[in-house]
Order: sequence, then C-alpha cells, then structure tokens
Amino acid sequence: MPVLTLPNGATVGYDDAGTGPPLVLLHAFPLDRAMWRAQLADLPDVARVIAPDLPGFGESAAVGAFTVESAADAVAAFVTALGLPKVALGGLSMGGYVALAFARKYPEKLSALILADTRAGIDDSTTRAGREKAIELVKAEGTAALFAGMLPRVLSEHTHATDPALAERLKAVAARQKPESVAAALAALRDRPDANPGLKAIGVPTLVLVGEHDAVTPPLSAANLAAQIRGSELIHIPRAGHLANVENPGAFGAAVRTFLAR
Repeated sequence: MPVLTLPNGATVGYDDAGTGPPLVLLHAFPLDRAMWRAQLADLPDVARVIAPDLPGFGESAAVGAFTVESAADAVAAFVTALGLPKVALGGLSMGGYVALAFARKYPEKLSALILADTRAGIDDSTTRAGREKAIELVKAEGTAALFAGMLPRVLSEHTHATDPALAERLKAVAARQKPESVAAALAALRDRPDANPGLKAIGVPTLVLVGEHDAVTPPLSAANLAAQIRGSELIHIPRAGHLANVENPGAFGAAVRTFLAR
C-alpha cells in the first residue's frame, strides 16, 4: 500500500491497480479508500484505478483546515505528483462533493467525471443541525459510535437483510478514522458551497450513479445533477442504498466499465 509525499510535505495513502487511462476514485464519509476494494479488483483491465485517502482519513495526513475545496486542491496536487496530466475522476457522497469542487477548480485536469450517490445543493437547516449533533457525538464517543447511528440509512434494507457482514466490515473501516478528522469533515460538509451554479460549465463526459434505495442523497438529487450537466448519463443501481459501490459492486462496476469504454 503506497504512500506518496506531496511537495507541501503532506502524505497520501493510496491504492493503484491497472495500466490503462487513469481513473481516480474518492471515498465517502466517514470511510477511506478501502471502500473501493471491489472496483480496484474489477476495473484494472479498462483503467488504471487509483484510490487515495482524502486528507485526514486512512493513511493520509491532515494538513491545515479541511474543506471540500481544500480536499479538491489535495487531489489536484496528488494527481500532479503522480505525473498525470488528466484523469477521469469519480466520487461517492463526500467524494462526489470533492469531485464537483475539482471539476470547478481544475477543469484542465479532468477527462471524465463520475458522480455517485451525491448531490450539488447545500445542506438545509435540519441537515446542518444534524451535522452539529454529529460533531458533538464523534468528539464525545468516537467515529464508531457515529457510524453505528448512520448505518440504518446508508445501507438499503436489502443489504441489511442479505449481507450483514458488509455492515461489520464498514464499521471496522469507520472505526479506524481519527475523530478530529471526522469532526473537521462534518464541518466541511455543513459549510460546503452550492455546486449547482457550476454544473452547466462541466464539459467532460459525465456518469451519474445512484442506488435506487438511497435515503441520504435520493434518486431525485441524482436526476438534478444529470439534468444540469449536458450530455450526462444517469443510471440507477438496483438493490443498493447510499453506498452503491459496495452494496451492488457488480452493477456499479458494469456501469463504470461501459462508460469508460465509450
């Protein structure tokens, strides 16, 4: 598992598989790059699949204040350090917010975009209040307690019923994230800018994916993304909730594979 040191001294943990056109995948909150294990195994014949840990998560160091835009800057520095002039960039949930910021700030580095189980709008007042409570919880009881409360919503009923081991694996990934990094990310999600104004400026091929039972960023949010990004394609992932890539990796991978082949 390589670790790359950036020019500013920050370290980035990442996985790298395959030799084709580069596809960088950004993970959800409060997980790390381990959530892309199935895609790292499934897609290297069509792409060089690169999955970094975002700043403060997994094996990546936290450097300065964490915002959605600073995370996009870190991804851009990471891509440059790997010597990649352009990449296809995919992000799920929080990773999707970062991918949208990257598309806005670094369009010259983008060859294609994959937005999974994410949305462009800002948090409403109820969601912002929920973020505040979550920050208090993670500071008091840690990331494992926070994620235990999230699990009923982030996985579909089908997944809970048919694959209880998946929930346990995800709990283990969440539990190893540093509470201070998770709290900082919660604040960044709460305060992220509205990405809607920039959607019409996206000029690269774009795939929008959403679990058909996503209760966090529901299919309507995905439809809004697809409607505003010209030429984009929208695909619903069956038997999946908010973490579609781990709940139905076969359907998720098939959609990405077909998209990249075009």
